[in-house]
Amino acid sequence: MNTMLDHSHIMQEAAAPAAQLILLCHAAGADAASLRPLGERLRETFAQATIVSLQAPLPSGSPNGFEWFASADLSEENRVLSVAQALPALQNAVRYWQKRSGVAPAATALIGLSQGAEMVLETSKHPPMLASRVVAMGGRFTTLPTAPPAVTTTHFLHGRLDAVVHYSHSVHAAHHLRDMGSDITAEVVPFVGHELHPDLIELAITKLSTHIAPHLWTAAQEAAAQQYGDDAPQ
Repeated sequence: MNTMLDHSHIMQEAAAPAAQLILLCHAAGADAASLRPLGERLRETFAQATIVSLQAPLPSGSPNGFEWFASADLSEENRVLSVAQALPALQNAVRYWQKRSGVAPAATALIGLSQGAEMVLETSKHPPMLASRVVAMGGRFTTLPTAPPAVTTTHFLHGRLDAVVHYSHSVHAAHHLRDMGSDITAEVVPFVGHELHPDLIELAITKLSTHIAPHLWTAAQEAAAQQYGDDAPQ
């Protein structure tokens, strides 16, 4: 049995080829259904998208909970190996849904919460590009990337009161990626802890629906200039 595929929640499946693919990765100790509030808001906004909440493959210590990598006895020393061993299963699941939905990486978005955020951030470090947009909610990189991530845009969303993963992880990562020339956004939300808070959900929707990466905007302007010359819209 493939837990990640067999127990994932299809929140919306558009006829192939879908306009885009949005895959969700839950926190440790939770399950695919725990991200339903996020999935429902995504459905309202992206009617032509296939939206799937993936279920992590490992049973966790909590009742009926799952995790992407073992959290028991986790340390900074063994974290790197644990995450590296967990990544292939997630990468394969993303490729499966891309094939099923007919969506290329350029129209794929990955959203993760907590441990799920760490997983989607880590996927962005490995070329070729698996998804063009990554949204990390209350998460962190296992280790900061040494090269610009293979992703168009990374959105960091973090609660300032997060007592599990300190918001400084997102701030430092955002500065690090910005300094490497990557397109990033970062929001630290007051009065929000380590949770799937409605404010984080709304920010994720806003980022995915309105943010245009600078290089895409530049390319659009250049194309318009070639087509319309001096009459191109500014």
